[in-house]
Amino acid sequence: MNLRTAVQTETTPHAWSVSDGLRYGLLGLPLAFCALPLYVLMPNLYARHWGVSLAALGAVLLGARLLDAVIDPLLGRLCDRLYAASLRAVLAMGAVAAAVLAVGFSFLFVPLVNEPGVLLWWAGFWLVVTYAAYSALSVAHQSWGAMLGGDALYRSRVVAWREGLGLAGVLLASVTPALLGLPAMLALLFFGLAGGWWAWRAAPQPARHRHATVTTAPHTLWHPWRNPGFRRLLGVYLLNGIASAIPATLVLFFLQDRLQASEAMQSAALAVYFVCGALSMPLWLRGVKRWGLVHSWRFGMLLSIAVFLGASRLGAGDAPWFLLVCALSGAALGSDLVLPGALLAGVIARAGDRGRAEGAYFGWWNFATKLNLALAAGLALPLLGWFGYVPGVRDANASALLTAAYCLLPCALKALAAGALHFFIIPPTAQPHIS
Repeated sequence: MNLRTAVQTETTPHAWSVSDGLRYGLLGLPLAFCALPLYVLMPNLYARHWGVSLAALGAVLLGARLLDAVIDPLLGRLCDRLYAASLRAVLAMGAVAAAVLAVGFSFLFVPLVNEPGVLLWWAGFWLVVTYAAYSALSVAHQSWGAMLGGDALYRSRVVAWREGLGLAGVLLASVTPALLGLPAMLALLFFGLAGGWWAWRAAPQPARHRHATVTTAPHTLWHPWRNPGFRRLLGVYLLNGIASAIPATLVLFFLQDRLQASEAMQSAALAVYFVCGALSMPLWLRGVKRWGLVHSWRFGMLLSIAVFLGASRLGAGDAPWFLLVCALSGAALGSDLVLPGALLAGVIARAGDRGRAEGAYFGWWNFATKLNLALAAGLALPLLGWFGYVPGVRDANASALLTAAYCLLPCALKALAAGALHFFIIPPTAQPHIS
């Protein structure tokens, strides 16, 4: 069965208010809050405190993350079917996913077994459950935002509230376990998920769409790939995403071995990075209003290139200057968080798929996001090791290798992404305010 053309009842979205942003975006906070402990704290606990083999744990984590990436497009199609049924069905699925996420997250950090071999199986099972619930809730939430429609500025505001509150969740997660302990972390996640879902219920709703049918044929999973605009945008997103993920993977190595920074300075650098990312979002929205989405995103890429070229000149004792690098690269991060998602919503709308295929698009989009993280770790760390870099070694050769991987490789990838954005995304007749 072919995917039938949807007949849409279009309405102009009302002005996006602060209360709208809080109601829709609040769920982004607990979703980001739980992501940081899963990627950073959980492996340390299992290896350092519970005696699990680091190599075996790494294999379990890799397998769970790959499976999570693969099922994202399938979860996206499930969301599309639920949206075709009713918004109430989507919210019900969101409630179930939030509950499963809370349970899975709790069992990962408070396991009911303590033997290292059994703990590996326990972690593997609950990682798969937790990742699946997280992905289902994320895809449904992102699709809702894309279905709201609107012009470039409106779409950017929707994404900015979701991602800005997500950065607040990252900051909260970075300090809660150390300051308040695991029980407080779990309690905050429970209340955050409950409050975020409750606020989502009252968020602005997508305009009604009249569907003849929504096909359930398996080939519709690949429907986004028939859209050349999506393929081009996803290619740019992958290039830019790998360029951003490599420094994120290597930042602590750069701070410790190249800059020889103290632990306090390392924490301060990360905090400055995320805070400036959140504070930059209103500035990027002003940029969208004046120059459009594509030109604003390209400026963010060029800003990142300039910043990391400057960082390549830093050495031992220059950690205070690195705070400026973190501030400016955090500002560039704001463009990466807000603008690609708004561009994707526009691609969906121009293809006539708004209201019927957002889940499929965002399923593949999240697959690409996770692939970026995997490729960054899979490329940067083995290459450094192959060329002879050893963490903790601070000779000139090791320092040069680390600088090339942390600063120069991302610049090259960002330059390719900026070029692709210019040549493959901007239509010949596009005007800045509608790009």
